[in-house]
Amino acid sequence: MPGSADPGDGTTLSRRRFLRSVAGCTGLLLAPLGALGAEPSPGRTVSLVNTHTGETLSARYCSGDAYDAGCLVRVNHFLRDFRSGEVHPIDPRLLDILYRLQVLADREATYEVISGYRSPQTNAALHRSSSGVSVHSLHMYGRAIDVRMQGLPTCKLHELALSLWSGGVGYYPHSDFVHLDTGRVRRWEG
Repeated sequence: MPGSADPGDGTTLSRRRFLRSVAGCTGLLLAPLGALGAEPSPGRTVSLVNTHTGETLSARYCSGDAYDAGCLVRVNHFLRDFRSGEVHPIDPRLLDILYRLQVLADREATYEVISGYRSPQTNAALHRSSSGVSVHSLHMYGRAIDVRMQGLPTCKLHELALSLWSGGVGYYPHSDFVHLDTGRVRRWEG
């Protein structure tokens, strides 16, 4: 039939059904957490431990629909470049990804932070010594974090992160961490 997108083999209809179901699921994942029919949460909290400094932070960074500015200042300091001490604003959507992952994992576990913010100088030095460090890393903009979750195999954290379809997800099985960022959706293994 002229102008028809159906090749006659039945694949178009199943492809359309698939795309509709993916779009529906994506809408649920992108909806505010309280809009999923669950009781509204009194706040969103993530717990962190820095693997380099030993510092810990339990951050109730959001109440309802509002981020807590004072808590975000503490998060910025906690996720500073531990090599230089430089502090940079952290994208709060990164914390939302961590929170959504712990909801999916059905646990309130502590994240072990391998890397948060990196100054351009630190990133350049790491890039020179490792092919796994991007010259344009989102770590330099406070939009990336490298973590593992206590009590959850890193391969499982990786699977859960991929299921979010939110930002970049890198899996580094030999170094035992997952890279998460608020950039465009993409995936890789290092």
